Order: sequence, then structure tokens, then C-alpha cells
Amino acid sequence: MNGGHLVEAFLEMMSAERGAARNTIDAYRRDLGDYCAFLQRRGSGPTGAGREQVTEYLAFLEAEGIAASSSARKLSAIRQFHKFLAADAVRGDDPTRIIASPKARRSLPKVLSIAEIDRLLSLAEAEIEAPEASEAQRAMAGRLYLLLELLYATGMRVSELVELKRAVVMRDASFLTIRGKGGKERIVPLTDRARDAVKAYLTRLEPGAWLFPAGGESGHLSRQVFARELKGLAGRAGISAARVSPHVLRHAFASHLLAGGADLRVVQTLLGHSDISTTQIYTHVLDEKLRSLVEAHHPLAEG
Repeated sequence: MNGGHLVEAFLEMMSAERGAARNTIDAYRRDLGDYCAFLQRRGSGPTGAGREQVTEYLAFLEAEGIAASSSARKLSAIRQFHKFLAADAVRGDDPTRIIASPKARRSLPKVLSIAEIDRLLSLAEAEIEAPEASEAQRAMAGRLYLLLELLYATGMRVSELVELKRAVVMRDASFLTIRGKGGKERIVPLTDRARDAVKAYLTRLEPGAWLFPAGGESGHLSRQVFARELKGLAGRAGISAARVSPHVLRHAFASHLLAGGADLRVVQTLLGHSDISTTQIYTHVLDEKLRSLVEAHHPLAEG
């Protein structure tokens, strides 16, 4: 049986025994057709291809600019095809058995500079006392300023921020208890600026359960409203709104801490990451810091 006939036999099995949908069958036919054509150009076929040929095919896909997610899907089809060939004794082994799936590279988070963060905070604070603002506008400005101060001071998730209870900040404490994913609590320190912002905000806040109350069903400010207000502030500060979001401020918190010498494990704890691998998206900051240290202090570094 040649490669084409083997692929058709596999597709017939997928349709008859596993009830695969037509779209799935068509996708497998395209993916396996491309795979067999690649093998044929190298004088091989599915019955003789080894682990090396499968790995070469994945490298070929990467060189062609195929996304890792698409390559992983193609490899999945190839795996099932080779399992079928081995199960039907067309060949005695499965060359895909120990081949790892292509992994998509995690994009680096957008980060604002310290100067840009300072511009946002300074403008938000100034708008609280704007002479032309109404009392309602000043109250909204005070809310936005505190949201920014707490987010940049603690790096908490936006959902954790908008869902803060008033009772959490009623004590004049240097730490804040945050309830994160899965109900897990973590304690993060508050900066003096953030504590001062809390005190000023509480003088204007009506009694109630939430720190950031709103008229919606949840009773508290929504993430979407906060994001919209933050983008508006960014525009007024001369920063592209496309570069700014609550999540970007969380990234800024982590990146600026690491750039200042904080330990990655400490940042993991502050962010509420259960796995250090999640925090390791920030290692580009550490890499840059180490490179700068070597260039500055290595005896053979060019002056």
C-alpha cells in the first residue's frame, strides 16, 4: 500500500469506527497528505519513516512559519495515523511515540515604563481637585486614583481589585489580605502612597459592603468600567490607550519589582501564581538586568 492508500484506509477507520465528522476527516486528509508528500520528497513513506523524519517535518513546518498550534494539530493527526499503522501491523513501531508537541512561545507582556505609570497616577490625583470638576466627577476621579494606586502597589488581578470589601481596608494596616483564585488568600504589603489614597477615599465613601460600589447587579464596580476609565485617563495623559489596561498595570508591578532587584519567588507570591512557571514570563526582565550587570562589571567588557 502506498502513502495515499494508507491515509484513505485510516480515514475510513476514523469515519466508520470513531464517527469522525466530515470536517475532521477533511482536515486529517489535508494534514496527512502534506506529511506524506514531505516524506516522498525525501525518498521515504509512512511505513519507513522514523522519528528523525517526523522531527524533520516539524522543523520544516516551523521554517515555513506555521504556528506552533497548527503544527501541534498536524502532529496529532500524524500520531493517530501511525498508531493506526502499528495497530494494523502495517509497521511494527510508532515513530511519534516520544516526540513532544510544538509549544507556542508565550508572548512577553506589555509593560509601561515607571515614568508612564507616574504620569497616570499624577494625572489621576490631579483630577480629584480639578477646579472645574463637579463633586460627582471628583468622586469618580478619587475612585480611579485609588484603583490605580492599589493595582500598582499590589499587582492584584483586576477581578480581585474591583471585588475588594470595604472591611479589608478599614484598619490602618500596612498589609492587605487578598482573596484570589480558588478562594486562596494571600497577604501583600501596601505602600504609604496607597494607604494615604485609601484614607482620603474613605472620607468620601458612603457606608456599604464594597470598597468600589456600583449600581449593577453585583453591587461593585465592573472590570469593564474600570478598563474603560483607565483607557480614558491614558488618552488624557498622552499615552496610547491600546497600551494600557488593568492587566498591563499588573505586569508593570511585577516587571518593575524584578528590575529593582526583587526575587522571582517573592513576585510569584505577590501575584498569587500557584506555579513559578507562570511568573517566569518575566524572566526577560531578569535577563536584561543580568546582561547589564555583566557589561558594567566584567573586567573584559568594552568600556
